Amino acid sequence: MTFSGELWDRGAASVYDEIVRHPFITGLTDGTLNHDAFRYFIIQDSHYLRAYSRALSLVAGRAPDEDAVSMFALHAANAIAVERELHTSLLESLGITAEDVDAAGSGPTTTAYMSYLTAVCATGTYAEAVAAVLPCYWIYRDVGRELLKRSSPDPLYRRWIETYGSEEFDVVVEQVLAVTDGLDVGAAERDRCHQHFAMACRYEWMFWDAAYHELDWPVG
Repeated sequence: MTFSGELWDRGAASVYDEIVRHPFITGLTDGTLNHDAFRYFIIQDSHYLRAYSRALSLVAGRAPDEDAVSMFALHAANAIAVERELHTSLLESLGITAEDVDAAGSGPTTTAYMSYLTAVCATGTYAEAVAAVLPCYWIYRDVGRELLKRSSPDPLYRRWIETYGSEEFDVVVEQVLAVTDGLDVGAAERDRCHQHFAMACRYEWMFWDAAYHELDWPVG
């Protein structure tokens, strides 16, 4: 079994099943998801993508070969491009300005997930960093594929689905999976990679759930 397959079987398979059954996801495809929940999601995803770009830059800085450095640096730049282009159009459609996004700030789950990724990418090994950022690539790609089969009667939701279910995004994910499968990791480091991958998968589910419930800080 490939290393990526091993990571998925131990850390993502059951979580992914819960994600595709989550009412946020099913609400996207049948059009019943409240626009306020989707608005929350897009705002929080804007904050997350900014931090994810920084995390990918950290991965690029630790990469052992020029091809990986170039790939992760490009992906870091593309994360910001997606945040600016897709989110700008969706936020405009939802009547939200960039100032509104900044004013809303990052919610509890977003902040925790961003902090976790940053910490792993800054202090862990290169392999650990790759394992931590991989779920965002992989789960979004597979969710996008699944949702693309169903589409949505809501044009806003359909636009989002078509972005992450695209062939272009699939190529990006396959590049990262190839890098993952080429990692040379010892037993102890392998265990840490499994832990980080599984933790990031849990945060992926929590991100959808936070949006569905429009989770806010309990105090302050």
